[in-house]
Amino acid sequence: IVEKDRFQTLGDLRKQWTESGVETSRATMYRRVQEMGYRCRIPQVKPLLNQKRRQKRLTWATEKQHWTVAQWSKREMPKCLKSSVKYPQSVMVWGAMSAAVNAASYQEILEHFMLPSAEKLYGDEDFIFQHDLAPAHSAKTTGKWFTDHGITVLNWPANSPDLNPIENLWDIVKRKLRDARPNTLDELKAAIEASWASITPQQCHRLIASMPRRIEAVISAKGFPTKY
Repeated sequence: IVEKDRFQTLGDLRKQWTESGVETSRATMYRRVQEMGYRCRIPQVKPLLNQKRRQKRLTWATEKQHWTVAQWSKREMPKCLKSSVKYPQSVMVWGAMSAAVNAASYQEILEHFMLPSAEKLYGDEDFIFQHDLAPAHSAKTTGKWFTDHGITVLNWPANSPDLNPIENLWDIVKRKLRDARPNTLDELKAAIEASWASITPQQCHRLIASMPRRIEAVISAKGFPTKY
C-alpha cells in the first residue's frame, strides 16, 4: 500500500487495514512503517511542473549557470504580497515590485514607481529587470513599454518561485507581521512598512548570493522543483 501511494497517512493505512480485518494500534503501524524503511514526512507543496516546463527551467538554469552574484545584484524583482487583518480587509503591497493588476495599471506602476527607484539605485548604469509570467507582465503592450524605455527584461521560466529570492524576502515580511497583530487596515499598512524597513541590506545580499546555488540545484534536479 505504501509503495503504491506515498502520500497516504498512517490514518489512511490503519483504516484500510481495519477494513481488511486487521486490528492494530497507530503506534504499531508507525513502527512497522519505520521497519520497512519509510519515514513519515509532510510533503512540500511545489508548483506543478510538466515535462515541458521542467525542460525550460533546466535550459534557463544552464544559461545562467555562470552568472556571478554581482550580475544577479543588478536586477529588479517585482512581486506582490497580499495580507489581511480580518476577512473583509486586505492590502496589495508594492516594494519595488508590482501588484496583481492589468497591463495598463502595471505600466503606470512601472512608470511612477519602478523607474524612479531604478534611477535612485543605478543612476545611468544598465540593469536587468525581472518579473514572472503574470498576464500583466507578459502582455505585448508591457513588452513594448520596456523596449521603448530601453530596459532589458530577464527571460523567466514558468512556475518557478524557487528561483526567485524575492519570495524569501516576502516570507521575512510575513513572519514579522505575525508578531505585529494589527487590528485595522491603517495598522496593517503601517506594520507592513515597518517590516519592510527592518530588512537589512545584508539579508538582501544573502538572498541574492544564493542564486548560483539555486541554479545548480535546478540543474541537479533536472528541472524539477528544488528546496528553495
